[in-house]
Amino acid sequence: MVYVREKYLPNLKEYKYSSVDHSLMSRYVLKPFYTHVVIKCFPMSMAPNLITLTGFAFVITNFLTLLWYNPGLDQDCPTWVYYSWAAGLFLYQTFDAVDGTQARRTRQSGPLGELFDHGVDALNTSLEVLLFAGSQNMGQSWKTVATLFASLLTFYVQTWDEYHTKTLTLGIVSGPVEGILILVGVYAMTGYMGGAHFWQQSMLATVGVPQTLSIAGTVLAIPSWLYTLSFTEWYMVQGTIVLVYNTVESARNVIRARRARGDRSRYALVGLVPFFSTWALIVAYLWLQPNILHNHLVPFVLFAGIVNAYSVGQMITAHLVQLKFPYWNVLVLPLGWGVIDSLGPVLQTHTPAPWLGWPSALGDGVYQVAFMFCMLGAAIGVYSSFVVDVIVTICDYLDIWCLTIKHPYVEGQDEQKKKEKPTTPAAVKGSNKKKQ
Repeated sequence: MVYVREKYLPNLKEYKYSSVDHSLMSRYVLKPFYTHVVIKCFPMSMAPNLITLTGFAFVITNFLTLLWYNPGLDQDCPTWVYYSWAAGLFLYQTFDAVDGTQARRTRQSGPLGELFDHGVDALNTSLEVLLFAGSQNMGQSWKTVATLFASLLTFYVQTWDEYHTKTLTLGIVSGPVEGILILVGVYAMTGYMGGAHFWQQSMLATVGVPQTLSIAGTVLAIPSWLYTLSFTEWYMVQGTIVLVYNTVESARNVIRARRARGDRSRYALVGLVPFFSTWALIVAYLWLQPNILHNHLVPFVLFAGIVNAYSVGQMITAHLVQLKFPYWNVLVLPLGWGVIDSLGPVLQTHTPAPWLGWPSALGDGVYQVAFMFCMLGAAIGVYSSFVVDVIVTICDYLDIWCLTIKHPYVEGQDEQKKKEKPTTPAAVKGSNKKKQ
């Protein structure tokens, strides 16, 4: 399947990367560390995309240790596992940030780098959700699903924002910077505290806050539902606040950008519909199939993550070659069929008109599990096809390689080209006269 038509490829040469980072941590701590220390560890012969892929290998290693020690997301791991997760995620963040610096110093900056970087980040998002759930002993539950929803929405909205504003905007608090550093701290603290069970305690009671306070003779009592919230639940509350704030800010950025160009903002907001439509199906499927939710959530999270990565990849590609916004995701079709198949027996059993329902072709046992794994396999196949096709198309058109440097930069070659090639019509005319 062809994902980028040849007539749109010339738009790649008009691409210019634009970003705004409001993070104080990034500006005053991380970027100086990257540019003055870390970048010196990489040779000039190493391609920026290879740095990105190497960083992602640390996350894959973390995920494999999760599957080995805590596949149900509800057990404590050896303390060294949590420390390795913290180190792996920090290294991933570092490699992911340094690839841009490497691209600039090797003169390899271009649209492929942004596409590759976003694609890896999209895959990392769902893996980190599982790792976080494992570090909190969330188990295969709705809490893990809610965390996945928030993480994928954050990434989707950020990419949607970039498509319409043509600029990647990171706020004062953002997932790629502060969010990752918080997770690094959580993983390290989990290891220090002896396991994920620590986070299931009441946070207020653990830090010594009494449930009843006496202030100026007035007795104030903290409601039991609030006082008993665990560390994990407080983290989810904080994440919800940040999610709402960043979503609103991205929407405002898009509205301002479109109005500045004289476009209607309402059409841009429709771009959020595909995400919420997909998640309506995800929630419906898990509600109708509790066996998948409570026993096979890990592979389903991978499926949902790839579905989101495919949507995000389409958006980035459309941004690079100036295509219309991609509203359609073919991977929603098997998910929708699964919901319809599972809904029939519920209508037969729980409605006053049983004729409204229909028997399930898959049931809720082994065939349903097999179907879920088939959805995962289809998602891997479709997304892999997309990634390979787009990367090969861009590399062929720009005459570059993806993981190695095809045309190494030679110091002074830009000045030499300027001397050899006339840059103005007058210069070209003068050159022709001299030849005559």
